[in-house]
Amino acid sequence: MNPVSNPPGGPGSPRRDRLAAKLRAMERHLVRVETMLPAARAEFIPMTAACDAVTLHLWQAVQLAIDVAVGECAARGLGTPPDDASAFRLLRDVNVLPPELTERLVRAVGFRNVIAHAYESLDLGQLWDAGAEGPRDLRAFMHAIART
Repeated sequence: MNPVSNPPGGPGSPRRDRLAAKLRAMERHLVRVETMLPAARAEFIPMTAACDAVTLHLWQAVQLAIDVAVGECAARGLGTPPDDASAFRLLRDVNVLPPELTERLVRAVGFRNVIAHAYESLDLGQLWDAGAEGPRDLRAFMHAIART
C-alpha cells in the first residue's frame, strides 16, 4: 500500500485529504534528503548546499511526522500527547507502531530539537547518519499510519 495515495480516513474525507497532503510533503522532503546526501560521510562538509539541504529537509520531514502522529492521536481518541515524543509512544501503545520504530522516531524528535534550537552544536556525523537512515524510518512510519 502506498501511504501517500492511500491514507486512512475514507475516500474524500477531510482527514484523509489533510493526511495525504502531509504524507506527500514528507515524501518530497525525504527524496530531497536522499538526493542531496553525499555518498560518503567524509564528503559531508559544513556550510555547503548539501549540508544545508539535508538539514532543512530532514528537519521538515521529522516535523511533518510529528504533526501526523499528534493528529493521529487525536483522531484515534488517544488524547493530546504531553510532548512530541509521546505522540509516537501513544501510537505504539495501541499497536500502530512497533516498539523499535517508536524508539527511533523518539530519537528523531530529539534530533529535530537539536536542529531547531542548537544548530551551531550539530554533529555532522550524526546528521549524515540521520540522513542515511532516517528516510527508511520515516517511510516505515508513513506505511504504519496508512495500514491502520
